[in-house]
Amino acid sequence: MAPADLTLTEASDAIRERRLSPVELVDAVLDRVERTEPRLHAYAAVTADRARHAAREAEHEIAAGRYRGALHGVPMGLKDLIDVGGMATEAGSRVRAEHRADSDSAVAERLARAGAVLLGKTHTHEFAFGLTTPQTHNAWDQRRVAGGSSGGSAVAVAAGSAAFALGTDTGGSIRVPASLNGVVGLKPTYGLVSRHGVTSLSWSLDHVGPITRTVQDAFLVLAELAGHDPRDPASVPAPDGPLRWEGGTDLSGVRVGVPRNHYFDHVDPEVEAAVRAAVARLAELGARLVDVGIPMAGHLQAVQWGLMVPEATAYHERGLRSVPDLYADDVRGLLEAGELMSAGDYLRAQRARTLMRQAWAEMLADVDVIAAPTVPMTAAPVGQETVTWPDGTVESVPDAYVRLSAPANITGVPALTVPVGQDAAGLPIGMQLLGRPFGEGVLLRTGHAYERSRELSPSLRGGALSPGAPTPGGALSPGGAL
Repeated sequence: MAPADLTLTEASDAIRERRLSPVELVDAVLDRVERTEPRLHAYAAVTADRARHAAREAEHEIAAGRYRGALHGVPMGLKDLIDVGGMATEAGSRVRAEHRADSDSAVAERLARAGAVLLGKTHTHEFAFGLTTPQTHNAWDQRRVAGGSSGGSAVAVAAGSAAFALGTDTGGSIRVPASLNGVVGLKPTYGLVSRHGVTSLSWSLDHVGPITRTVQDAFLVLAELAGHDPRDPASVPAPDGPLRWEGGTDLSGVRVGVPRNHYFDHVDPEVEAAVRAAVARLAELGARLVDVGIPMAGHLQAVQWGLMVPEATAYHERGLRSVPDLYADDVRGLLEAGELMSAGDYLRAQRARTLMRQAWAEMLADVDVIAAPTVPMTAAPVGQETVTWPDGTVESVPDAYVRLSAPANITGVPALTVPVGQDAAGLPIGMQLLGRPFGEGVLLRTGHAYERSRELSPSLRGGALSPGAPTPGGALSPGGAL
C-alpha cells in the first residue's frame, strides 16, 4: 500500500516502529496533493515547505528517542476557520482576504504539541454557512458536491491528501461531508474540544472534531484534542477522565436505539437499506436493538435555524455594515435574514432547545447509542438545488443534508458517522451513531466493532467501502478524481 493510503493508525505504527519515516510519509502525501488538487480543490492553501521542515524535525526527534505519541510525524489538514499563528484564516470569504492569525487556536496548539505535521488549510463554505463547499469536488465523483461546510477536510482525507483533518460542525458540517466522501467524521460532545481561535458560525452550536479514515484514527485525534480550556467559555472537562480505546467486535450489553420517526422519514431507499443492514449487523455483534421515538422532531428545523441564524448575524454585524458586497449572495441573504428575527424568536428557540435536551436525556437513559442515517441521500450533482421525495415533498439540498445531523448540535450530544455501503452509482453511504453527552467511548466502540466486522467478513467487504480504503483509484466512478 502506498504511504498516502495508510490510515493514521497504520502510519503511526509504521513511524513508531521505524518502518516509515515522517519525511517519506509527508513527501508521499504532498505528491498526492499535487496530483489530486487540480481536480478536487480540497485545499485553500498548501504549506509544503513548512510541512517538509516539520517532517524533518519529527524524524530527528524520533531518532533521538523523543517520540511524542501517535500523531508524531503524521500529516494533516485544518479547515480554514482554524487559526494557525502567522497563517491566513480566510474562512472561504473575501471578507477575510487580508486576515492573518496572531496565534494558534487551541486545537492547533494541541496538534503541534503532539507532533502532527500541518499540510495546509482546507476549503470551507463561506464562514461555514453552507452544506456544499462549492470550491471543492467530491472525492468519488467530481460531478457531485463534496458536502460541507468541512468539504475540503473530508475530500483531503478520502483522497489520501491528508492522513486526517479537522473540521467544524454547527449543523452537520463534519458528518455530512464525511458521509458523502466515504470517511469517518466525529462531532464530539459540546464543550469537550476547545473552539478558542476558531472562527464562529453559531457559538451555541459550534463544535470542532476529526475527519479520518477509520474509527480508531478518530479516537487517536480526539484523545489529543479533548480537554478543558478556560479560553472557551463552553469548555468543560470530560467527567470520566481520559478516553480509553476499546477494540474488538463484541457489542454484548450495548443497547442500540433504532428511531421509528424522523431519521428514516424522507430517506432514499438505498440509504435506508444500507443503514438498516448495518444496524442488523450491530445486532449480530451482540447489541440489543431498542425501538425509540425521537422527541419534538417536528420542531428540530425551527430550533436549529432559530439559534444559528441570529447568532451568525450577531457575529457578522460589523461586516454586514462595512463590507456587505464582499459576502457571497447566499451567505449575505441568510445573515440579513437574521436581522429580521426578534429577541423573542431567539429566546423561544433557546427554551425549545432546553426542553429538547431534557427529552433527549430521557430517551438516552434507555439506550447507549442511536443508529440512523447520517444524511438522507448520497452526494447530489453539482448545481442540483432541490430533491423531491415520493410523497411530493420538495426540500432544498442543504435542508435535506442538515435535517438528520442538526439534532446532535441542538442537544450537544456526540455523533459519529461511519461508511456502511454504496448506492448503485458507487457513492458512499454513512450511518450515524449518537450517544449520551461524553459518551464518545461507546460511540467509538460501536463504530469500530461494525467497521472491524466488515473487514473480517469477505461477504461484506465487496459491497461496501473498506474502512480507510476510499483511495483515488479503482473505487472511483468515471467522474472521479484520477
